[in-house]
Amino acid sequence: MHLPSLSPAPSPPLTSRRLRRALLPFVAAVALLGTAGTSVVTAAESCGSVITAPLARPVSADDPCPSTDPVVCRIRVLPMDEKVEAQRTRMRYHGLLEDMHRTEANMREAGFTDEEIARELVDMRNQAKEITRAGMSPEEVRILEERNLAKYGNPLGPNADQLYAKYGSWQQVIDASMRTSYAVDRELSLEYRPCPV
Repeated sequence: MHLPSLSPAPSPPLTSRRLRRALLPFVAAVALLGTAGTSVVTAAESCGSVITAPLARPVSADDPCPSTDPVVCRIRVLPMDEKVEAQRTRMRYHGLLEDMHRTEANMREAGFTDEEIARELVDMRNQAKEITRAGMSPEEVRILEERNLAKYGNPLGPNADQLYAKYGSWQQVIDASMRTSYAVDRELSLEYRPCPV
């Protein structure tokens, strides 16, 4: 009986190995695109924090940023591992927005006024910011706080009275307190869709 040889197979030629190494990222990208289509279809039926596409690769800090939002500009250049963590943090923030929607529904059912609901939701939003910023780097927190200080005089953002002065009604304050930044969400390949309460 003749047994097959157990000697290792010969190595492919150097050009073949280089070609394989060059094609590997391309094949991986195509595979990601294929799965992205599936996740987008599934996302259409989802609510809450929905991933809409694979995260974009980091760009060079020298590339001009197309956004006026410094947070978006910062996200664009983050290393991929930090970008993934930023996406997870944003998803937790969206989860806290869901808590706010439930709180509004419960308070309405209990007979609270628009002003009482608005004040509670603005407080919840600011607490949500503190919670989500705990997972960010000091540099990211600094950028957010500087933007809010410049815009509202408060590192967490506007208070209920500032929002009332801006919008003129407590219902609009309620609506504003549960908004999310479309530009930041898009940069993190996310979309926030409120769930039914």
